[in-house]
Amino acid sequence: MSQQPNNQQQHQPQQQFQQEDDINLRDEFGKYFRYWPWFVASVLLCVLIAFLYLRYTTQVYQSTATIIIKDEKKGGSIPGLEAFEGLGLLGGMGGNSLENEMGILRSKRLITDVAKQLQLNVRFFIEGNVQTTELYSNNPIDIQILKQDEEALAEGRAFNIYDKGEKGILIVDELSGKEITAGYGNPVDLDFGTIVINKSLTSGFKEFSEKGEPLTVIFSTIEAAGAGYREKIQLNLTDKNSSLIELNLNDPVKEKARDILDQLILEYNRQAIEDKNLVATNTARFIEDRLAIITGELDSVETGKEDFKEENQLTDIQAESEMFVENASEFNKKRQEVATQLELSTAMLEYINTDSSSDLLPANLGIAESGVNQTISEYNSLVLERNRILRGSTEKNPVVMDLNTQLEQIRVNVVRSLQRMRSNLLISQKELNRQAAEMGSRIASVPGKEKQFRGIERQQSIKEALYLFLLQKREETSLSLAVTAPKAKIVDNAYTLKTPVAPKGKIILLAALILGVLVPFLIIYLKNLFNNKVNERADIEKITKEIPIVGEVPRVAKKEDELIKKNDRSVLAESFRITHTNLQYLMINAAEKEGGNSIFVTSTVKGEGKTFVSFNLALTLANSDKKVLLVGADLRNPQLQRYFPDARQQRGVSDYLISTTVMLKDLITPSGLHSNLDLLASGTIPPNPSELWRQKKTAGLFEELENLYDYVIYDTAPAMLVTDTFLINKYSDVTLYVIRAGYTEKKLINFAVDAKRDGKLHDVSFVLNDVKAANYGYGNKYGYAYGEDESGFWDKLKGKAAIW
Repeated sequence: MSQQPNNQQQHQPQQQFQQEDDINLRDEFGKYFRYWPWFVASVLLCVLIAFLYLRYTTQVYQSTATIIIKDEKKGGSIPGLEAFEGLGLLGGMGGNSLENEMGILRSKRLITDVAKQLQLNVRFFIEGNVQTTELYSNNPIDIQILKQDEEALAEGRAFNIYDKGEKGILIVDELSGKEITAGYGNPVDLDFGTIVINKSLTSGFKEFSEKGEPLTVIFSTIEAAGAGYREKIQLNLTDKNSSLIELNLNDPVKEKARDILDQLILEYNRQAIEDKNLVATNTARFIEDRLAIITGELDSVETGKEDFKEENQLTDIQAESEMFVENASEFNKKRQEVATQLELSTAMLEYINTDSSSDLLPANLGIAESGVNQTISEYNSLVLERNRILRGSTEKNPVVMDLNTQLEQIRVNVVRSLQRMRSNLLISQKELNRQAAEMGSRIASVPGKEKQFRGIERQQSIKEALYLFLLQKREETSLSLAVTAPKAKIVDNAYTLKTPVAPKGKIILLAALILGVLVPFLIIYLKNLFNNKVNERADIEKITKEIPIVGEVPRVAKKEDELIKKNDRSVLAESFRITHTNLQYLMINAAEKEGGNSIFVTSTVKGEGKTFVSFNLALTLANSDKKVLLVGADLRNPQLQRYFPDARQQRGVSDYLISTTVMLKDLITPSGLHSNLDLLASGTIPPNPSELWRQKKTAGLFEELENLYDYVIYDTAPAMLVTDTFLINKYSDVTLYVIRAGYTEKKLINFAVDAKRDGKLHDVSFVLNDVKAANYGYGNKYGYAYGEDESGFWDKLKGKAAIW
């Protein structure tokens, strides 16, 4: 039983903290919710701006194409060409690096070739009601550039073209305003070059000229046009383990974007085919050169054979030496092979010595040495790889420099291999010649003529074998040139998505919605963050609760009356009635004394509304059938003339304090605002107001006025600026300290608190003046116009808007 109360005591503080947190959250939310019309207006405005932006912004569409880069080392045989791959005529390219291929697709040279083929340096535009539209396939005219000055086109040039019917066309330079009249099909000299304008076959100029709007043509350099699209083209690998490359291009003109992607793939394949054919082309040229030499030598041998037979009247030497030939056939075959290989090695050395280090070496000529063939193939592969990298780079590229070093080493190895092969062949030939000498002794019985004839036939057979071999290689090389396959296989031709990629409607509308909420939120937050002014009663209560708040006075609109009237049911009148009621509880002690009550109205600084509060409080008390006097107690800067114009010319308090003969009754005048309200002006502005208030006569003034009236309201000087109010505050029954919302700084509240603690002011109460409708009362949650006619929605909205 004893544990239950303890548990309740433990839970009570937690519940109190939770309740305070909930209240704080509601208060924080209420700070922003009171501005809900502005949140709604901001959201509607941002959404409207977003809608207009989406409506009138040029839509950008994405075009996509997909290709596969063939890897000749990993991709296997090309269908139908397996036989030629065995000859090594379709190889030589080596493995493909996808990063290198993607770099080539982005290369300046390739994009420039695309721009040149599609004439992207000439663009056509037609101006619409809202936006300018680019024309592509439906151009009313075709323009051909005969010559142009690249420097003059460095910044681009724009011309407006008008159709003048039979008179031709009018060309207006947008930069200089120069006008040129020309005819269709005739050359026109412009500042940057010469062009020819022809009528388009697809559409005419009539549909544009009827609208009265010119056709705008923008010229630029091909490099500039290519560079613009080079930045737009995006290349992506669909999978890191595949060689599938996706090409994307975003552009407002769908057909133009598709043509650019298709042309880019076409140019890439064309250049790749040219690279592949370099080896075969150099080999074909070498074979043609050797065929010309061998043909001449073969003709010379055959002519010598014919002359030898005629001179020696030989008919059938073969039959006479058939037996010997059969025994020596194998020997002669070896000599032919050695001679052929020696001839090839000599020719290759001559070609290498006369060839540039950047050219490819002839391959697959039939050299029997496999090491030489492998070294030549490796050399050609590196040459091709270096040339391809040079298209998008320079000689100073570290990769190129490394490849040059490798090429130099391999070239030296090729020369050494050929020299070593030739030395071996010479040794073999020398040995064969020695054996031939021995065989010659054996055929001593054969007539010398037959011996000479055999020598001629031997030379003929060597030349014929070499000639036939070169003919075969020439045909194989021609076939390899004819059947070279493209490097990039097209998986998907360029196509365009139906939905635009920019502007993104849903994202922009969502951003507009968020921005519409965020902008007023930030404005309100920053306004509250940097606001050091008192805005509502909660701001005062947070600083101090030592001084009570007896009244809140709402803000008065410019067109509204600042002074209340009899039977007034306005919010202003109700606020002073509430203040009057609260004052009754503060003046309980004062009710026991004889005479009326003195109420001092002061503030911290000038402009906080003391005079306004004094007049309206006086009128409120007068409406309650009380006899009221309003005294201008601010002798330095009197303000009663704001509502009582004659107050500045009248004598008043200062005149009474200075003179010994002036009577107070003679200085008091009817206010004219209410029958129960009289006024006592400040009087002549004295040079020493503080000294006047220190006189003994001052006490008599307050006592006499209290005997004459039920309430005497004193409009005093600002307490922080002068000491006048402190000097006379001892004569007051209640001191109303006016704080103006949106004007008085929060730190100045401490001045009133310190003054009360120090005894300079007594019976002090705050009156919060000029409160916005949204901050009036307890956040205006329950309305502030009880008994008044209900306002419409837009009137309420205007009331909310007044807070700004």
